[in-house]
Amino acid sequence: MAVIIGPGSLNADITCFAPRLPRMGETVQGSLIRMGAGGKGNNQFTAAARLGAEAYIIGCVGDDAQGDVLMSHVRREGIRTDYLDVITASHSGSAFIEVQESDAQNRIIVCEGANACVDGARVRTAEKGFAATDAVLAQLETTTEAVLAAKRLAQAYGKPFILNPAPCVPLPDEMFTGTDYITPNETEAEALTGISVRTDADCRAAAEKLLYMGVKRVIITLGERGVYYYDGTREIRVPALSVECRDTTGAGDAFNGALATAIAEGRDIHYALRFATCVSALCVTREGAADSMPYRDEALALMKEAFGL
Repeated sequence: MAVIIGPGSLNADITCFAPRLPRMGETVQGSLIRMGAGGKGNNQFTAAARLGAEAYIIGCVGDDAQGDVLMSHVRREGIRTDYLDVITASHSGSAFIEVQESDAQNRIIVCEGANACVDGARVRTAEKGFAATDAVLAQLETTTEAVLAAKRLAQAYGKPFILNPAPCVPLPDEMFTGTDYITPNETEAEALTGISVRTDADCRAAAEKLLYMGVKRVIITLGERGVYYYDGTREIRVPALSVECRDTTGAGDAFNGALATAIAEGRDIHYALRFATCVSALCVTREGAADSMPYRDEALALMKEAFGL
């Protein structure tokens, strides 16, 4: 079984569905409210666990009702809790998500809560986990210090480090140097490089800039336009799959959890990108965040149907 470890956020999500998103100062009648487990870290490690990986999340929740929900979810999904702590002096992270039913687009407000307690020192207490892992996965909903500590440990033990730079925040130069994979979406790629990625030529230019900054491999997720990969030698384009989209929440997290799983299993990059594309496509056909992550048998069935693999 492939092993994945990394710092990650856990949020209690409240998701509201409405025909359209309200303008400033406007009230819109919603159709449905759902409550569940989310957070980019939790979503990605849930995806990895459902896809067959042994997933260790380094995280924190508050000593509150939301924390109970999150811990229950993590245990139910089989995510390892060796490095998951309850912080009595903090509330759990939370997110309010608005989903526009006409096109499944969303907007999100996040309150970090206990996620702010995931720092470099907490990551370093999990060093033996880094020594035994097959891949390290990180996002940016915990502290930058925690992600840097994870990157340093990954490099110290020769493990592939996958950085999903979301949400996009200012990063030190060290974050890019030697990073094995970086996985921005269109907006994040532009924020990191100053290059708008509207065409494949734009993607190439943005990727080249990230390579110049020290990243080894660049994967830009482009929504309905698919996925772009470049490592300075190979350029790969994987098209998006045509599915009935219900909720885009967690789509990027599904992609990253699947990518990390495939890399941890030693799969080649062509397979990894297609596998992650299938997992992301399945995710958007369902409502919710962590609960919308697909299982391995579903992903493999779609892989066979879409790519003959």
